[in-house]
Amino acid sequence: MTDREKVIENIKKAVSDGDFHRKVELNDPVLTREEKDKIVFGYLKKRKTLSYKIKSFTARRMANVLTSAITKTTEIKGLEKLQKIHGGAIVTSNHFSPTENTAPRLLAWRKGKKRLNVVCEETNLAMSGIIGFLMNYADTIPITDNLHYMQKSFTPLLKSLLDKGEYVLIYPEREMWTGYRKPRPLMEGAYYFASKLSVPIVPCFVEIRKEKEKVVHTLHVLDPLFPNPEKSVSENCRELASRDYEMKVKAYEEIYNKKLDYSFEEEDVVI
Repeated sequence: MTDREKVIENIKKAVSDGDFHRKVELNDPVLTREEKDKIVFGYLKKRKTLSYKIKSFTARRMANVLTSAITKTTEIKGLEKLQKIHGGAIVTSNHFSPTENTAPRLLAWRKGKKRLNVVCEETNLAMSGIIGFLMNYADTIPITDNLHYMQKSFTPLLKSLLDKGEYVLIYPEREMWTGYRKPRPLMEGAYYFASKLSVPIVPCFVEIRKEKEKVVHTLHVLDPLFPNPEKSVSENCRELASRDYEMKVKAYEEIYNKKLDYSFEEEDVVI
């Protein structure tokens, strides 16, 4: 069985079990609590160094070149829906490829942003090679289950970026499922931070099609979501997550002209 076939089998099993946030990819780094803490607190320390800034500049240039190359055939639909968003925002999208953030990055460029910040799991920073370099330095922000880090470091950093008018991509599906076309149930993290920091959500859904042996993406911008200032953070969080999921499901059904059914079909995965 090839690695691709193994990943597809893992997706099938996760779908069958109703576990839509399970890790299905092969060879993801597995870290201890101490190793995770070392990564995130080391990340904070090195952000202040000249070496980090130089490497970040290089990584951003690499990510931009990669984005320009990959998105030559990428189409964006619904950009006009963001006319009322002038400052920072949290972008949500489906998570199906290590390079699918090129589509939201293209969206950020179209909105006049110089960069797209991407929230990722701390294990991604343990990767090696070029991917590891990009994960560490190309405008990524690691998350972890260390509450001290999330409250005292991650949240202020996220706020500072949003206050500067930047876009921050958070994957509410959490784990990457390579080539999986269906929208998965959403975790509430992105919506919690949008509610807590009073910033809008830019919901996106990326359409995946195979044309002449080539995978083609279309990013669909959905209706932006705004926290209600008269409601609590928890109320806003639940409502924003629910509305985003409903829109992603509707987009899927309209794009592919079929009702969302989580029973697995071979066409669910496009690689």
